[in-house]
Parts: sequence; C-alpha cells; structure tokens
Amino acid sequence: MHGSRISTGTRRGLAAAVAAGTLLTALTTATSASASTASAPVDGSKVVCTSKKPGLAPALSHDIADALHGRKGASALSVYDPHTGTRCDLKAGTHFDSASVVKVTVLGALLRQTQEAHRKLTPREVKLTTAMITKSDNKSTSALWRQIRPAGIKHFLSLADMRNTVPGTGKAWGLTQITAGDQLKLMQLLAKDNTVLTPASRGYALDLMHRVAPDQRWGVPAGAPATTDVHVKNGWLPRDTGGWRVNSVGTFTHSGHDYSMAVLSTGSRTMKYGVDTVESAARVIHRDLTH
Repeated sequence: MHGSRISTGTRRGLAAAVAAGTLLTALTTATSASASTASAPVDGSKVVCTSKKPGLAPALSHDIADALHGRKGASALSVYDPHTGTRCDLKAGTHFDSASVVKVTVLGALLRQTQEAHRKLTPREVKLTTAMITKSDNKSTSALWRQIRPAGIKHFLSLADMRNTVPGTGKAWGLTQITAGDQLKLMQLLAKDNTVLTPASRGYALDLMHRVAPDQRWGVPAGAPATTDVHVKNGWLPRDTGGWRVNSVGTFTHSGHDYSMAVLSTGSRTMKYGVDTVESAARVIHRDLTH
C-alpha cells in the first residue's frame, strides 16, 4: 500500500492549489462581471462598447451599428459615461476635417493661456469667444486663432493629451485634423476636474456651449431627454471633393450624471444628410444611456 499513500505535505499542497484555483475563478468571474465588452459590425468597421452596466455594451454596440448601417460617406464616434463605466468607439482614431468644432479647442487654448498669464479674459476676448461659440462666428475665430498662434494651440493639445489632432496650417483652422477620440477627451476635460483647465475656465466654456443659438442646437443633442442640460458645438463644411463634413460634439447632464460624445462625418451629399447621420447615432446613444 506504500504507493497509494499521500503525505501530509502533499495534501496541503493540493489543498492550496485547489484554493488558489477557486480564488482565480472567483476573481475572473468578478472581473468579467464588473465590465463587459461587445462589438457590432457596421459597413466594414466595428462599434466596440465596454460597460459595467449589465447588458448595456451589447445593446449600445448593436443599436449604434443599426443606426449607421447603410449611411453614405464615413462616420466615427466616441462616447463615455462614467456613471455606468460605459465607453463606445467607432473609428475613433480616424482623421476628419474639423470644420467649426475646432472652435472649442481654440477656446480651451485661450483659457489655458489666460490661466498661465494669471489674468482674466479681456472684454474683447469675451466678445470674441461668445460670438465664436454661441453663433459659430468665423471672423471671431480667425482673430483668436491669430492671437493664440500655432504654438499656443499645440501647447494646449499637448496638455489635453489630444495627440492625434493636427492644427490647420496658416489661416485654415477649419481644416484642423481631428479624431472622435480626441474630441471626447476635450469634452471630458470640460466635464470633470482636471489640471489643464480650472473650474472657472470649464464653467465659462460650458456656459457658452449651453447658450448656442437655437438654430445650431442640432447634432448630438438629438434624442436627449427634455430635462437634460446640453452643451454642444457643431461644425459643417462643404468641400469640392468628399462632400459635406458635418460634426457634432457635446457633454450632457441627466439625472445627476454626466456623459459626453463626439460624432464626426464626411462624404455627405448635403448638409441635411450629414446632420441626419449624426443624429441617428445620437438618438440611440441617449436612449440607451438614460433608460
């Protein structure tokens, strides 16, 4: 019977191994339960969503894919809801012409410069920034673009970790190359405390985005519940090649929690078609995040 006996040390080792295996299984289960990832194909790409809320990742990924399926041109988006630990991306690193959504970056760069100079905005700067954001005034944007200078824009982009954004050359601020991922970073910079913009700077920017002219409140606000606080900036630009560029970025507060999104599009035959593309995605995102 000598060969069938198990020593005390061996028994202890086996018990430890079983316990370790049980613990590993428990940890793996807990990790997978804390966040799930799902994806859905859309016209040769994938919408990828991760969420800590059960069932939300697959619902969002499929709903966004369905909303964008068959739309002509190209689109990209990034969404983040810290309340449910939800993140969705579609071609988040692909470059698009910014059009007027770059105006939020211009505002951020100016506010950062005033912070570093330990000064407030001048009356002229208040007038220019208000027109730039609430009315999307191009002359005001050009004046601030010249004032801030390329070094100031690039300095802000570096601090904001918007490393995939390439400022337009010369006066061509509307041809800044942006990504949905970087635009989401900018929206999050406005939505939560950080070391780049002070609460006063963030509050100023959000107030302007909240007061955008009524005829420019389309885009990512589409489908937001009526009680939602909306902060938005849109951009639209027709070009000789590639059709309309229609972009929309925003951050929202609903029932006590914030979430942000950026939806970019290019290749639309008309502006209205581009707006419809952006709003088709926005509606399902708001629905799924707020219900």
